[in-house]
Amino acid sequence: MKFLNSLKEGIRNKVRSFLKIDEAMSLQVNITEGLDDEAKVIKNTIWYRGDAYELSQLYSQLPNKEDTFWGAVQTAELKMRKIHTGLPSLIVDVLTGIAIDDYNGIEFDDDCKIYEDEWKRIEKDNKFNETLKEAINQGLHKGAGAFKISFDDKISKFPIIEYYPKNQIEVIKKRKRIREIIFKTNIREKNKNYLLKERYGFGYVIYELYDCSSNRKLQLTDIEETSDLVNLKFAGAEISETGEIIEYGDFMLACLFKIEEHAIYDKKTDNFDAFDEIWSQWMDAVRAGRTKEYIPTSLIPRDPKSGKLLKVNAFDNRFIEVNEEMSEDSKNRIHTEQPSIQTDAYMSTYITSLDQSLQGIISPSTLGIDTKKITDPNATAQREKEKTTMYTRGKIVEAVENTLPVLVNITFKAIDTQNKQVTLRDVKASAKFGAYANPSFEAQVETVGKGKTQGVMSIEASVDELYGDSKSDKWKKEEVARLKAEQGIVDIEEPAVNFDLEIGEDTIEEQETTLKEVKEKSKKVIDE
Repeated sequence: MKFLNSLKEGIRNKVRSFLKIDEAMSLQVNITEGLDDEAKVIKNTIWYRGDAYELSQLYSQLPNKEDTFWGAVQTAELKMRKIHTGLPSLIVDVLTGIAIDDYNGIEFDDDCKIYEDEWKRIEKDNKFNETLKEAINQGLHKGAGAFKISFDDKISKFPIIEYYPKNQIEVIKKRKRIREIIFKTNIREKNKNYLLKERYGFGYVIYELYDCSSNRKLQLTDIEETSDLVNLKFAGAEISETGEIIEYGDFMLACLFKIEEHAIYDKKTDNFDAFDEIWSQWMDAVRAGRTKEYIPTSLIPRDPKSGKLLKVNAFDNRFIEVNEEMSEDSKNRIHTEQPSIQTDAYMSTYITSLDQSLQGIISPSTLGIDTKKITDPNATAQREKEKTTMYTRGKIVEAVENTLPVLVNITFKAIDTQNKQVTLRDVKASAKFGAYANPSFEAQVETVGKGKTQGVMSIEASVDELYGDSKSDKWKKEEVARLKAEQGIVDIEEPAVNFDLEIGEDTIEEQETTLKEVKEKSKKVIDE
């Protein structure tokens, strides 16, 4: 026994000395970005513009261009036409149209209704709906932008509201909070290029002018266009003579507008590139699969003027020249062939690529694409697909609802500051949107109607669910009254019984008469 124990102990010691596990060495991974933010904005802009020639130029200058359809260099003798489908531009335009069509303007709180007419005049002067449309459109394919408020008596007596896209702004943050938004404007004067930076911060606006060729800071008076600009401070801000911020003010004359941190194209450009490749290949197969005629030289059509043989055209490829038959009983004849095109295979690939391009952004039915070719065409499937559009629209609506109240408030504060008012107005308002006419209004009516008929929704709830914010509360109350009248439902005040009557010999008979009348009225109401 003693021997066995010593043997086991020896084995353990040997195992301990043999098994040695070292910690893993730290691994350093270096990743190089393909494009910076500014280059991504340029790339997304070209995709939105949707010009095949511009896409070819863009991808010829990008890294790893050989791996992409638009960047690949074709063999000179075997050129294939590169076709752009226009899908990226269509996605953004449709989503923008959906959001703008549902936008019902600004609604002021009850204690701020007196400012409504003034805001309408500001909206009209700035053509604000067009500005908002531009903000949504560029916010989708470029990324976060910003609104800027300024004054120019030579242009308008109202505050001027402008939108700057992502490639024309720079956001300065401190502890993840916005401290300053820099608006960049390119100026060309006397054949020289300049860059104007407008630093909008809390309580100040500081202008800086730079020479683009040397990146040297200039005086504002060096060029005519900026000679009238003067730095501003307001709302309690303090700035030193050197331009350092000593004390921040209460608000800034700008606000960020962000649908998502990045553009919706950022993760989809490879899918768009593949989709264009598939469509181009399909069309190339259609061109190559046209009817071909094999014609002996003696039967080839000739130019009626010169008598020369007509040359084969790369586009129509109507005929192919063949040698003459030399056998004794041969006859020169024209042979016609019709190649087969694998339409089903191309269609399957096309649908898969299209689905990848739209995934997470918008449903095919929203774009007017025939969904019968893609999947089950039943109503339930269509409603489920349409939810993708609703999710994207929801992000746009949320961004507008978060931004416009702030923009309206600082616009009125800007007016008060311009007029040197001591007390600045704090205007509270909200952006109103209607209900998106999704899956189809008929499907929504069907769903709400089932809830009503099954007794789980009242008339008031069904009307509110069906029309949402697209109709006013007054209109919905009137609609409820109309529906009740059509259905024979009348609101009658419930009869009341006075249970506080004194019980005595002289009043018992009167109480019995009253209760009898109440029962008869209630029965009559129930019967009706």
